Amino acid sequence: MPLHMTKIAFRSKNLDTLRAWVEKGPEPHMTTRYLPKRHEEMVGGSLYWIMDHALVARSEILGFEKRDDGRWTIRLAPRLVRVEPRPKRAHQGWRYLADEDAPRDLPEGEDHGDVLPGKMMNRLIRLGLV
Repeated sequence: MPLHMTKIAFRSKNLDTLRAWVEKGPEPHMTTRYLPKRHEEMVGGSLYWIMDHALVARSEILGFEKRDDGRWTIRLAPRLVRVEPRPKRAHQGWRYLADEDAPRDLPEGEDHGDVLPGKMMNRLIRLGLV
């Protein structure tokens, strides 16, 4: 099973702007200062995007390449897959996500509408309402 990672979609205001960026070019990429120690397990996994304190979509990780400036490029597939929204606290950088903890993909045509803010979703879960 592949290992995944989570990252805040900090430059995207909504899913449409994230989709436009991911699916715009031949191969989108992210830059990180340090190569993840478990990077070999992550090829074929996904980068799960966080928006408004919730995991909302994912992009497949194609590989990692070292740049001339010493940083690392995370190569992504040019396809954004919506996932079942799941609360996730904001964090700096990236974090690992095990396959069994990853949210399921939303089937074509299924839409959860607007994603509840993560803090509200966490409260509803604690109350047993979601």
